[in-house]
Amino acid sequence: MSAPRLRTVSVAAGLALAAAPLSGCADEPPAAPRPPAVATSAVDAGGMAALTAAAKKEGALNTIALPRDWANYGALVDGFERKYGIKVTTENPEGTSQDEINALKEHRGEGRAPDVIDVGGSFAHSAARQGLLAPYKVASYDQIPGEQKDPQARWYNNYGGYVSIGCDAKRVKTCPSTFADLRKPEYKGQVALNGDPTKSGSAFAGVYAAALANGGSFDDIRPGIDFFAELSKNGNFIPVASTADTIAKGQTPISIDWDFLNLGYADEFRKKGADVDWRTAIPFDGSFAEYYASGVNKDAPHPAAARLWQEYLFSPEGQNIRLGAYARPVLMDAMKKDGTLDKAAAEKLPTVEGTPTFPTEAQTEKARETVNRGWAKAVPG
Repeated sequence: MSAPRLRTVSVAAGLALAAAPLSGCADEPPAAPRPPAVATSAVDAGGMAALTAAAKKEGALNTIALPRDWANYGALVDGFERKYGIKVTTENPEGTSQDEINALKEHRGEGRAPDVIDVGGSFAHSAARQGLLAPYKVASYDQIPGEQKDPQARWYNNYGGYVSIGCDAKRVKTCPSTFADLRKPEYKGQVALNGDPTKSGSAFAGVYAAALANGGSFDDIRPGIDFFAELSKNGNFIPVASTADTIAKGQTPISIDWDFLNLGYADEFRKKGADVDWRTAIPFDGSFAEYYASGVNKDAPHPAAARLWQEYLFSPEGQNIRLGAYARPVLMDAMKKDGTLDKAAAEKLPTVEGTPTFPTEAQTEKARETVNRGWAKAVPG
């Protein structure tokens, strides 16, 4: 399993999504079908059959920064290739959202440019503002809650997760379940994030969650920095980026990370027979959840395949594949209502206490500036 990619994730207005039936992919072509490169929907391209045929003719899809163990991208890529016979290549699997945006600009007009992106919210907004993304409405666009999508359909959220605390019960006598627990002397030299929060989106989310658990707010992330500074001073926090490898080696027995990654680690350790009993808890004192957004490159070298990929990600099949890796699909409640949700997979999601709230884009940007300025000085390592 690879280390979680460094992402800044999208802010949603809530994980309790408005339930609505999913509409199917309309296949009635318009009077004058448009080329896939400028089509704003499958219908606009002549219908799903026409879009699929065009994508198969292209025969390829360029992606970037999609580790196979991140939110089930391995299964999604395999499923897409198997279903449509289209070869998917992934550049820089461990790249960041910024790497994706840079690639859109640096490789513009080249055959190697990414056809699609999967980025954090601030990066999706930035890419849209720079005119890098093509407006395209997937068949289920109307069922995506308004706060989870761009009104011009240049990006929309696909999946999300909660900040969680992972723990190896074989190395930790009593696993922590809250941020308050992490202060206990028994966790000396055991607590880690999955990276530097000035670069890693999930580590940044961990600091934000810690702020909420310690008197902070969406307008004030400083208590989160102070919390980790305290853990660093008392020796509980260690400046080691937590990964599956560091967990297996016993270097990071307690890791603050997305729930879908921690839960995925547990499955992988069991599958491999590793000497790890990895358990996951979502801290009720610092509940924090966010989403990731998908978008199509305005100058995609494979415009039909790019749009077909979007349709696949937002189909019940694609959304259930996400759910199979514990990532909460954006259409989860709609699928629950119309009967297409994988109920067995949904039942495996950890229980979340209370109703989470979310910062605005402006609050998130302010928090990021605060972390960028203050983290290194407060938490050396």
